[in-house]
Amino acid sequence: MSQPADRLDGQVALVTGGGRGIGAGIARELADAGARVAVAARTKEQVEQVAAEIGGLAVELDVTDEPSVTRAVEETERELGPLDLLAANAGIGSGDERLADSDPQRWWRTHQVNVLGVYLSARAVIPKMLERGGGRIVVTGSGAGYLPGASNTGYTSSKAAANRLAETLANELAETPVRVFVISPGLVRTEMTEGSFDDDAPWTPPELAPRLVRVLASGRADALAGRYIHAEHDDVEDLIRRADEIREDDLNAIRLRR
Repeated sequence: MSQPADRLDGQVALVTGGGRGIGAGIARELADAGARVAVAARTKEQVEQVAAEIGGLAVELDVTDEPSVTRAVEETERELGPLDLLAANAGIGSGDERLADSDPQRWWRTHQVNVLGVYLSARAVIPKMLERGGGRIVVTGSGAGYLPGASNTGYTSSKAAANRLAETLANELAETPVRVFVISPGLVRTEMTEGSFDDDAPWTPPELAPRLVRVLASGRADALAGRYIHAEHDDVEDLIRRADEIREDDLNAIRLRR
């Protein structure tokens, strides 16, 4: 028997990178669950379109700029109420050039968006969440951060850092009421992945990551904070049932085993 869809009535969520692709899907899923959602990204037209569709708030945001992040959080809380969930989803690719031929500014920009963006967003919301007694942060990581065979140094190294940032932040906050998760959405057809993979690649259904974020936002999976959860390959309901075992045996973690 399938688990009934979680309701998030009364929750306020901020979704970075919410104007398209995976972020837009997360915004739609959270709104469908009853949450009040701020859709945030750099492209005004995109966030306005998604926000209008779901009855949410459109927020212009550059996650690499600290004042912009601060304004986005303040606007979200002023218009929608205290923030319960940050979906730190904003991310970009770095192209497929060889390192020796790559543009250093473009390469570093990938790290600014994919890593610094998570850092600044989390840094802006954590004090407020702690002051109010709790909250949740879901970081969109990637298997690109650890899977073998990769040759794109910019994106893969940035996602390795994002994965580790989320896990260690969860450890830092373990004795507080703030929970941090890292997810892999899988290989999803988006504007960012367009043209980079063959049609017969192992594409992940686009609805799975948003559904996973919805479960994590519900609080039912809080015991899995800091665990690496794949939207397609991991059954989150099974993980919730086995949470004690997973923590005791250090499962669902990216580890160097000796």
